[in-house]
Amino acid sequence: MPKYVAFLRAINVGGHIVKMDHLRTLFEALGLSNVETFIASGNVIFDSSSKNTRTLERKIESLLEETLGYRVDTFIRSTSELEKIAQYKPFDDSELEADGNVLYVAFTSAEPSMESKKKLKTCITEVDDFLVYGREVYCLSRKKIGESKFTNALLERTLGMPATVRNVNTVQRLVAKYC
Repeated sequence: MPKYVAFLRAINVGGHIVKMDHLRTLFEALGLSNVETFIASGNVIFDSSSKNTRTLERKIESLLEETLGYRVDTFIRSTSELEKIAQYKPFDDSELEADGNVLYVAFTSAEPSMESKKKLKTCITEVDDFLVYGREVYCLSRKKIGESKFTNALLERTLGMPATVRNVNTVQRLVAKYC
């Protein structure tokens, strides 16, 4: 049975506090099995016989909105997709390893359009850099994230679609544990 990771937006931020055991119970109520959570930021790992991740995303979003009372955008990746995401090198090693630089991965539901990619290029600064690869946007912050002017909300407005962001270290830890 395929193993998936659901990246949930708006979990345990902005006053939306959700206990991980409650989140696991909700996923199990959908018939998903071997449900686990990974750190309390909306990463849920599960097995499902379904091959249609868009349908799974919609079912999860619907149940979470009904239960939690607010929209929770959901982005599902198979563990094999996640492995490729973690291995992808969007920038030179010198950039990735430079002191103070941090790499983030933004998950979206579809590949951003050419127009969105062009808009994103206008947001590149000496602090922030971006590279779109498939449904992921790799965000390099050349200083601490607090010094960056770029936010998840700005990323979503620029792309014209919802996204959720994770530190690449979180993605690599998920891969190490589940792939």
